[in-house]
Amino acid sequence: MKPIIFCDFDGTITETDNIFSLMTQFVPEESKKIAEAMITQTISFKDGLSAMFQLLATQQKDDIVQYLMDTAKIREGFGDFVRYAQDNNIPFYIVSSGVGFFIEPLVEKYGSFTGIYCNQADFSGKQIQLIYPNSCDQECSHFSTQGCDCCKSSVIRTVAADDHFKIVIGDSLSDFEAAKQADIVLARDHLIHRCEELQIPYKPFTTFYDCLQAIEEIIEPHKMMATS
Repeated sequence: MKPIIFCDFDGTITETDNIFSLMTQFVPEESKKIAEAMITQTISFKDGLSAMFQLLATQQKDDIVQYLMDTAKIREGFGDFVRYAQDNNIPFYIVSSGVGFFIEPLVEKYGSFTGIYCNQADFSGKQIQLIYPNSCDQECSHFSTQGCDCCKSSVIRTVAADDHFKIVIGDSLSDFEAAKQADIVLARDHLIHRCEELQIPYKPFTTFYDCLQAIEEIIEPHKMMATS
């Protein structure tokens, strides 16, 4: 068994959605209108995300990072979960629709990850411009419309080998295409409902101790067999 972990960030590693939090703090009225258009699908999620960040001035970068460092709450057990992966040489990828300039400082103290796939930001102009380096491949169902901002299913197809046991951890509809490729899904919130609708097997979690227990139940018997 060669386990590999693909984990969402907002609402999964953190207890709340950081983009929603910072927009509510810095540009509440303007971002609310964009969010409503995204909910009614008047604009795509990707275009809405770009429009929201364009409301923010590049000079606000340090204030935004500090605000999230002060307010974002990392889900209980995350540190122990990361250490288990590191101690057992399990590749651990964060795959997120969030943005690198605030994801990286929030997870820095937990050590190095195998990789962080997320959106990036350009601070060269007056307003923050988002960059989307992880676009859809031809196998993504959104390829024709380029609807994904960070295409999680494409990342998995790029990174995982055929003999990997794929563990997907997430909470939202943006994790669903990735969940379809998983050997095990650890889910909460909206992802639970979506998995149930389409009968994708999953294990629910509240904390990362739940995730740790679920993975140990799968991995430890294989480790014992390998050494017997």
